[in-house]
Amino acid sequence: MSGLPVLRFASAVEAISLVVLLVNLVTLHARPVSAVVGPLHGAAYLVVIMITLLARAPIVPGVRLRALIPGIGGLLAVRRLKRGETPGQ
Repeated sequence: MSGLPVLRFASAVEAISLVVLLVNLVTLHARPVSAVVGPLHGAAYLVVIMITLLARAPIVPGVRLRALIPGIGGLLAVRRLKRGETPGQ
């Protein structure tokens, strides 16, 4: 998969931004933090989904479904792809 570095970066941004949003929610609940990090998280989530959906076949089974899980789906997809498994193995 040629988009693996981009997928890795987008999934890391998605996960980190989710943690920032949750910490902000539990502690200060500062609107400026939510206003900046919320759209960043949403954009990273969409990038993860688009990269996995537009990936050329053959792709490891289950990667596209894993990418749909908010927050950790990108990390799960990267982990599955890093194993080097291919369909039919």
